[in-house]
Amino acid sequence: MGPQVAGTSAVSRPAGAGWTCLRRPQLAVKRAIDIVGAVGGLVLLSPVLAWTAVAVAATDGLPILFRQQRPGLRERPFTICKFRTMRQPRRGEVWYLTDEERITRLGRFLRSHSIDELPELWNVLRGDMSFVGPRPERPEFVERFEREVRGYASRLRVRPGLTGYAQVNGEYHTSAPTKLKYDLAYIHNRSLWLDFRILSETVKVMLTRRGV
Repeated sequence: MGPQVAGTSAVSRPAGAGWTCLRRPQLAVKRAIDIVGAVGGLVLLSPVLAWTAVAVAATDGLPILFRQQRPGLRERPFTICKFRTMRQPRRGEVWYLTDEERITRLGRFLRSHSIDELPELWNVLRGDMSFVGPRPERPEFVERFEREVRGYASRLRVRPGLTGYAQVNGEYHTSAPTKLKYDLAYIHNRSLWLDFRILSETVKVMLTRRGV
């Protein structure tokens, strides 16, 4: 029996229970879904992308996008793209503000509605990411968690995702070991059907703001 997408039963599965890997035809279908979904999303959401780009530039100037290196599949680095939500330092300003204090009013709105993540559709189209998979972490966190959390490197056996099992269970801002349990549950039970269920739950989370 597969994991419950909105529950916690799957996290109890032991890490050594064996991998349920997608076979090549299934991986090809998953990649095809990513490509079609990313192209469709970029086209359908182009008015939102354009409006957001103009709004970011008008309220806080350039650059419009936030770019950062993240470890991807098999630890290959890629540049993740998001709409910038934090203000830039002004000329001569001493930088003491925390990330929370740097978030702009527009940025807070974009984050609360996940609009800042939409440029990641380009990462999906490029093959850096998939629609479903463990969320990519910053390199310094990956290095730290690989030392401190047993089994953390297993997350890098699959492509990182726009959304994942931890996210639909409300584990946005929790400990690395807890998120790892959900990520391993996904990796152990990977299937196209599970991806569909996680995507469906993601839509519900975005519409209801549950857990955000």
